[in-house]
Amino acid sequence: MLDQGAPPQQRGRTVPASPGLGARLMRRNPVERLVAEGGQGEGGSLRRSLGLWQLTMISIGATLGTGIFVVLGEAVPKAGPAVTLSFVIAGLTALFSALSYAELAGTIPVAGSSYSYAYATMGELIAWICGWCLVLEYGVSVAAVAVGWGEYLNELLDGTIGVTVPAALSAPPGDGGVFNLPALIVVLLAMTFLLGGARESARANTVMVVVKIAALVMFCAIGVQGFRSGNYEDFMPLGMAGVSAAGATLFFSYIGFDAASTAGEEATNAQRDLPRAIMLSLVIVTALYVLVAAVAVGARPWQGFTDSEAALAQIMRDVTGQAFWGTLLAFCAVIAIASVVLTVLYGQTRILFAMSRDGLVPRVFSRVHPKTGAPHANTLIVSLFCGVLAAAVPLGQLADATSIGTLFAFALVNVAVVLLRRTRPEMPRTFRVPLSPLLPALGFAFCVWMMGSLSAVTWVVFGVWMAVGLVFYFLYGHRRSRLASSEVK
Repeated sequence: MLDQGAPPQQRGRTVPASPGLGARLMRRNPVERLVAEGGQGEGGSLRRSLGLWQLTMISIGATLGTGIFVVLGEAVPKAGPAVTLSFVIAGLTALFSALSYAELAGTIPVAGSSYSYAYATMGELIAWICGWCLVLEYGVSVAAVAVGWGEYLNELLDGTIGVTVPAALSAPPGDGGVFNLPALIVVLLAMTFLLGGARESARANTVMVVVKIAALVMFCAIGVQGFRSGNYEDFMPLGMAGVSAAGATLFFSYIGFDAASTAGEEATNAQRDLPRAIMLSLVIVTALYVLVAAVAVGARPWQGFTDSEAALAQIMRDVTGQAFWGTLLAFCAVIAIASVVLTVLYGQTRILFAMSRDGLVPRVFSRVHPKTGAPHANTLIVSLFCGVLAAAVPLGQLADATSIGTLFAFALVNVAVVLLRRTRPEMPRTFRVPLSPLLPALGFAFCVWMMGSLSAVTWVVFGVWMAVGLVFYFLYGHRRSRLASSEVK
């Protein structure tokens, strides 16, 4: 009889020792496994139907919207005319991270975006933290964008039929209202498109992106007629601290360029097209942001942007002296911001899809409808959550909370690209970050710097969010992880 008290190797057979807690937290998901499982869900698979054009439009659609149409009004009072510099700083921060995203998206073309990149390079715990930050980035930004949509809807209604949604039903508690009904409505509209499938959603988004770019070009053409050089005389009234604070807020404007990476399992040629889509969309968006901001501040003194969440429409009206142009811009903004809600909501559902497939969140998020190829239950749950959040929380708090979660995730991506270069140098890469590891290091440093520019309240909210996420991970994800059950290390 075997001695039950003896070590395993002394009982006549070799039993591998159970890995310790540290080893379990650091277990990595092999790149080959991540790629091989691409598109596979519960009951069906995602469909590959998106080319370079659609992927680029997804990134532009997710990025270009609330940041310039709404958050600009919050950033100008922090930086003054130097808000244009704030846009450049935020854009540089996004650029460094975009380079890292482009390399990893071409190497690991999966739906999980930076969550999956972290899982392959830094282990399960860091991957979970990154994924939890992405829930904050995508899910909460959907709510923040939806709040801004309601502001422009009121501008449109006022300019066309002379009525607006009552304050009690167009603003959340804390902003003078009870329930933001328009914000809930736009999220539900986006949900309807997403339930139809990725191809149908991409087509609708492309139309909306064309409209929003045309609207911003129109604003510049008209707004420049009211340009006053005197508005730039005191260029940096609040100093560099104001510029960096505004840059941290405006980083919210760049959230979404990575949305194409969440479409990795629905792209027809992901390894070739994802890096191109990410870089192309960021260049287009940054150019438009800086141009529009420069014209806006030139047409209105920076002190006039206080509490102005529909600033561009108001500037159009002031410059022309006619309500028509402001109303037209408001109409375009309603469409533009709706496309942000659509594409960011899309990204959130795909990230949760990947996390669910790995066992870190409930399996319901990876169930795929056999007819549409879309994760229906996932889309319904996320949409209802974001819609209620948008209806109940003020925009400013949402934007800053989203920025800090995004910056944290971007910092991890910059680390991941360096780690994968060292651990898997032989892997084929369709795009390579130039001057690595210098540029990834700069990307990491910029992210940390901008996180430090955010308010103490934002850090407290972030700390609470992360604490909740860690509790959920150790009570659920850590035990149900597919790597844990298959003992893949």
